[in-house]
Amino acid sequence: MIPYEFSAPLEADRVSLRMLTDQDVDVVHSYQSREDVCRYMLYEPRDHATVVAKVAEWSQHSRLEQDSDYLQLAVERRSDRRVLGDLYFTIKSVANQSAEIGWSLHPDHQGQGYASEAASAMLDVAFRVMRLHRVVAELDPRNDPSVALCRRLGMREEARFVEDLRFKGEWADTGVYAILAREFLAR
Repeated sequence: MIPYEFSAPLEADRVSLRMLTDQDVDVVHSYQSREDVCRYMLYEPRDHATVVAKVAEWSQHSRLEQDSDYLQLAVERRSDRRVLGDLYFTIKSVANQSAEIGWSLHPDHQGQGYASEAASAMLDVAFRVMRLHRVVAELDPRNDPSVALCRRLGMREEARFVEDLRFKGEWADTGVYAILAREFLAR
């Protein structure tokens, strides 16, 4: 139900989602400064000062109440409390009960199921707690690992907009994947 206030960490089997803090700046910088991580992101590799500012901004957003409200959460491994990456979740439309989800993990932790667990936990909140109808992921369709993650989450490809975005000096496509509450809850 909206409004939704994120307060306590959200626990999954091996990961938890929690608010980012200034203590996370160095680890977030360790992957957001990498060319390979930023290849499919809407931003270039970030310097330390930019990450400091971003984490300060993100730590102020804990309430989802109206269109464009968002969470940028740390994906933390439960066994050692190491931050592996982050997860983005935003309200696209309160009226249409829809949201968008995204993720970014340090390459050292990709391919191990951590992003799947984190995204599944957030989708569970979206559909069971917030009672949303639909969640989408918009991504560069060349990003094979993210496309595969969407499919593992039960999301279907709904659209591919060809050369709809001027992206890092060239035209790029946008892929749209989505899942409905009834589909997620039937799994």
